[in-house]
Amino acid sequence: MSSVGRVSMLLLWALLALSGVAVVWSKHQTRSLFIQLQALHAERDRLDIAWGQLKLEQSAMAMHGRVEQKARADLKMVVPRPDEVLIVTQ
Repeated sequence: MSSVGRVSMLLLWALLALSGVAVVWSKHQTRSLFIQLQALHAERDRLDIAWGQLKLEQSAMAMHGRVEQKARADLKMVVPRPDEVLIVTQ
């Protein structure tokens, strides 16, 4: 075998080895990214659940009866008598 043939064969083997390393690295990156994606999906699901709970809590806090109860108990507010109501017109 000539020296050009040997160099060509050596180059082909080097390229083959490099290709194998690239495949292994690519697989590793794919798996790492997939694991990261799964973690992000789990975090999204957790945040969706927390958001739903907060929306329920907000709607419960904003109910008319609750607001009126808090106004009476904490702020000592009362509904004015008709003679205490003043209607302002322009």
